[in-house]
Amino acid sequence: MITSSKIHLPDFSLSPHIDQVGVEERAARFTTRSIKKETKLNGLKLVLNMIDLTTLEGKDTEGKVKQLCYKAQHLHDAYPGLPTVAAVCVYPSMVKTAKKAVEGSGIKIASVATAFPSGQSTRTVKISDTKYAVAQGADEIDMVISRGKFHEGEYNFVFDEIAAVKEACGEARLKVILETGELGTFDKVRRASDIAMYAGADFIKTSTGKIQPAATMPVTLVMLEAIRDFYYKTGKMIGMKPAGGISKSKLALRYLVMLKETLGEDWMNNEWFRFGASSLANDVLMQIVKEKTGVYQAANYFSID
Repeated sequence: MITSSKIHLPDFSLSPHIDQVGVEERAARFTTRSIKKETKLNGLKLVLNMIDLTTLEGKDTEGKVKQLCYKAQHLHDAYPGLPTVAAVCVYPSMVKTAKKAVEGSGIKIASVATAFPSGQSTRTVKISDTKYAVAQGADEIDMVISRGKFHEGEYNFVFDEIAAVKEACGEARLKVILETGELGTFDKVRRASDIAMYAGADFIKTSTGKIQPAATMPVTLVMLEAIRDFYYKTGKMIGMKPAGGISKSKLALRYLVMLKETLGEDWMNNEWFRFGASSLANDVLMQIVKEKTGVYQAANYFSID
């Protein structure tokens, strides 16, 4: 393990230039890997255990959140031995309900904060939002960066805001959402990744899931390579969370291949990698049943998120 007693801040305007064609070609190669049956089954179970089961709707109710928390703990009772998901992600107002519903399960409660999904509010409001979610019992905070300030080149503002939210998190882990679909280029994705990590992010995350495009393999690869470079420089591991647009198990397995070949075995667990998805869980469950029985179960055998 590399260690460092002090992290020197870089000039974020000088973040590495990203070769778009090269990244897209490398990402495409991960889709051609062949996965054997036993490895595939283990991979599907790992995907399940990496999911942040999420509901972030204006029409969310306590009943819906409780139902999602039950599903998080009982993904498919007809097949014992399946893992639980990693976390349930909700709005701050639903954290207390979710926390009680998963008590004793080991499942984390994540909460979006900082004027999610736009981030268009004052720092005072964002810090208050974060502290409220943590006080309600959130184990993890998913914050959004101020994309407008980032596009104006106000990198120090973005850095300071992330650092302030990290401080407000206390013991809760911080996932920093870049909203890569609004950043526009791989160069900007890399710069935003660097800012977030140096400011104290425990995870960097692609998207809110509220705009398109959300997570893509090339964007995720850029972020994984940023994490790798940061680790080489500082000795500090940072987690990764692609979110939005990952609804099929085949695609999720490709992300795991990319993760292992880019960052290695140490990142192959839900401490350091998550999928921000809900519909993905049902597709993975269908694939697990298919691997065990040879036939697919109909979609109505699984709960609707």
